[in-house]
Amino acid sequence: MNVLVFLIPIALGLGALGLAAFFWSMRNGQYEDMEGAANRILIDDEEGPPDDR
Repeated sequence: MNVLVFLIPIALGLGALGLAAFFWSMRNGQYEDMEGAANRILIDDEEGPPDDR
């Protein structure tokens, strides 16, 4: 039962840290363009080195 005195504040602290990281990423625009990243992987803009087969 004494271990709960340590585990509950640690769990609350980690939850608050995760929430702060989420709000930081929202403020810095990490979730602005959700469609662009999904579409960008399908577009082949640059050509790689030619095959030497």
